[in-house]
Amino acid sequence: MHKIWQIFDPRRTLVALFSFLFVLALLIHFILLGTADFNWLSDGIPPVTQAK
Repeated sequence: MHKIWQIFDPRRTLVALFSFLFVLALLIHFILLGTADFNWLSDGIPPVTQAK
């Protein structure tokens, strides 16, 4: 396994990996927000408020 880090720069590889995962997470969330069943922002249920 250590041979692969001699081929690829660890900093650039980790930055690329985390960038890809962040873009994938955003894509999944926007796809879910685009559906009627999984849109948690406009589901018609008001937010729960604390009673004083």
